[in-house]
Amino acid sequence: MFIHLFKKAIFVALAAFTLFGLFIPNSALSDQHYETDNDKSAVLLILGDSLSAAYGLEQQLGWVSLLQNKWQDEKIRIDIVNAAVSGETTDGGLARLPRLLEQHMPTHVLIELGGNDGLQGHNTNKIMRNLEKIVVMSKDSGAEVFIQDIQIPTNYGRRYTDMFQSNYDSVASAQNIVKIPFFLQNIALNEELMQKDGIHPNAKAQPLIADFMYEQLTNLILPVE
Repeated sequence: MFIHLFKKAIFVALAAFTLFGLFIPNSALSDQHYETDNDKSAVLLILGDSLSAAYGLEQQLGWVSLLQNKWQDEKIRIDIVNAAVSGETTDGGLARLPRLLEQHMPTHVLIELGGNDGLQGHNTNKIMRNLEKIVVMSKDSGAEVFIQDIQIPTNYGRRYTDMFQSNYDSVASAQNIVKIPFFLQNIALNEELMQKDGIHPNAKAQPLIADFMYEQLTNLILPVE
């Protein structure tokens, strides 16, 4: 969980959620063990916040870039459009999504949002409604959707924390989509893998996250023949 490690730095980190991260890679190469319709690359749109925007790091060191490199090195045909923006909320993601869907026409969408809503104490029912709208809009575009589980510090009180975190199970169940486990669950308590703010993973953590997301996403996007 996003446990006591974050308590001291949480409000400092909120003020720092201003960086913008955008990564659009070159097409991945073909691979005989994976296939997509018409033998084209799958396109994964990541709609996220600072945890996916390489906050405090050079973009090429972030887990999204590392994951793209891993897919390219293994000739797996998945291209990533990283639409993660530091400080993004579900309101902002929902507002940006129509243009992103029209511009990039993704085959798959990963929703990694809600953390900033939670840190700002937004109404949990509104967070859930926004997430559901994002899922429906993405599905209507023809994309398959995954939702990233998000956890927040416990200093907001157990009731709020439980209500916030239950949103991800509720949305995944109601919309019949896959929920990806929180990618910091085995990282957040390790000070050697976190930046000084106690909220963002550092450069050492990024390859671990990339490996975790590789295991979670590869066969979901391009099932082995």
